[in-house]
Parts: sequence; structure tokens; C-alpha cells
Amino acid sequence: MFKRFRPNRIDEKTRLRHRETFIKKSDFIWPVFLVPGDNIVQEIPSMDGVFRYSVDRLLEPLGQLVGNGLKSALLFGVPDEKGVEQAYSSDGFVQTAISSIKKNFPALEIITDVCLCSYTPDGHCHIGDNDRTCEILAQIALSHARAGTNVVAPSDMMDGRVHFIKKALSENGFAGIGIMSYAAKYASSFYGPFRLAADCAPKSGDRKDYQMDPANADEALEEIAADIEEGADSIIIKPALSYLDVVAKAKARFNVPVVAYNVSGEYQMLRRAVDGKIVNADIIEEVLTSIKRAGADRIISYFTPQILRKSEG
Repeated sequence: MFKRFRPNRIDEKTRLRHRETFIKKSDFIWPVFLVPGDNIVQEIPSMDGVFRYSVDRLLEPLGQLVGNGLKSALLFGVPDEKGVEQAYSSDGFVQTAISSIKKNFPALEIITDVCLCSYTPDGHCHIGDNDRTCEILAQIALSHARAGTNVVAPSDMMDGRVHFIKKALSENGFAGIGIMSYAAKYASSFYGPFRLAADCAPKSGDRKDYQMDPANADEALEEIAADIEEGADSIIIKPALSYLDVVAKAKARFNVPVVAYNVSGEYQMLRRAVDGKIVNADIIEEVLTSIKRAGADRIISYFTPQILRKSEG
């Protein structure tokens, strides 16, 4: 005798009854590129269907997505001039945008990127000195907290930055602000489209001396453990698709939410493949489901608007 599996797959209703993994609207975080100024909507050439927005023009699409079930947005600031000081200015365009978004959508979870790469002239995530960089990152996080963010997401990969940020938030009355750390951020070629979108490509060298070696998984677990010990409430693994083994290992070992970032290169490859009719659009949901199946509690993805339109729950 042998066991028969095919009856479990005979039609869609039957497949649904036996399905193990489901993606739902609340799983998704929408990444947004913010620019200073007014009345700005800029299509990003490196990312089909993705735009940079000034906050006044962001409110309408954001409202539509909130109406479709969006629960969380991740904000990236793209300044029109370089300069580290503006990253933590109380009246900076990101800080102003946070306040405006929170006023219009008080129930929306706002997550803010905390990094320097879009602000430094050389495009690197630090100013040369690790600990001094961490002090500046803590100032940025504090300025975001004062503006009304719910969660700060340090993406720099400096040693100890969660400690510095946690200390600054706690000492200034913002102990309740969440820290979603990019605990395992790899030195990946999948970031190319994002770096053009955020104007943050390194002008010289690369980021291999602070972002993780793609060959390492055990080290990722050490990085995650260190960030949790320093005060991270949740952790991000980035990219997603080539690192699903790391997602699975992190989910099995740590009792914090695991977030996977379905990054720009992954997004753009699928978009071009679908738009070019090389594959059908079902591949998008297949890929996102694989990330959830690997163990991700939440997914940061540029496909979020599409999923919100399609998903039922």
C-alpha cells in the first residue's frame, strides 16, 4: 500500500482546506520614500511602479491603502542635499512627515528608518567612527520619537547601535517606542534599485566591512542575539529570498517577531518578469508565501499595495 496525497489537491476548495500557510494584510509593511518639498510625486526609474513622495502627496495613496487594510508603513527619507545634521533636526522633512501622517492616520503604525547613508556625502552608513555614528543614530531615533513615530528601525549595522538608541529613548521618556533592528543585514547585490531610489550608493568602496557576509548564517544568529540583548523588540532579516534559511533559524531560536525585507532587487526582478509575461502574476503571491512559510511574522515589501488589493484578511 501507499499513501495518496492527490485527493488533497483535487480542486481549489480542497486545496484551501489543506493549506498550511496564509498571508494576510496585517503581515505587510509598506516601504515609502519621502522627499522634502511640496506637490512632489517622482517615479523611480529603477523600481517600476514605486514613487518618491512629498508628504502632502503621500496622504492620498496612504489613505487608499489604509482603507484597504494597511496597518504599517516604513518611512525612508531622501534629502535633496547631503548633510548629517538634517537627519536629526526637529523640523526636518521626515520629522514633519511623521507628525502629519500620525495626525491624519492615528491608528497607522509608523516605522522610521534610522540610518545615515542618504545623508552622508560618501553614501556610507557611518561617519568613520563606529561609536560616534551610534550617538548620531540615537539622536535621529529620538527626533523621530518626539515627532510621533511608533517604531524606529536602525539599518546601519554599526556595533552597539541598539544599545545607544535604547538608552537615549529611555532617558528621554520614550521607553515605549519600539526598536525593530536590521539585525541580519547582508552585503547584498539585491539592494541596487533601492540605492538609486534613496540616492545612497557608496561613492567609493562598498559596505562589506559592516554589512554581513552572505556566506554566514551562524554569525547572523549571534548578531540577532546581541541586538535583542541590547533592547530590540523585533528583528529584520534583509534580503529575504536568498536568506530564507536565516529567517527559519531565527524564528526557531528567538522569541521576538521576525521581519523579512523583500528588497528592491527581488521586487524589480519579479515585476519585470511578470510585466514581460515571462511568468504569470501568481508568482508574486507564491514568493511572499514562501517568506511567511519560512517563519517571517511580517514582511516589508513593495508589493504591499498589490497584496492589499487582493488579500481577504
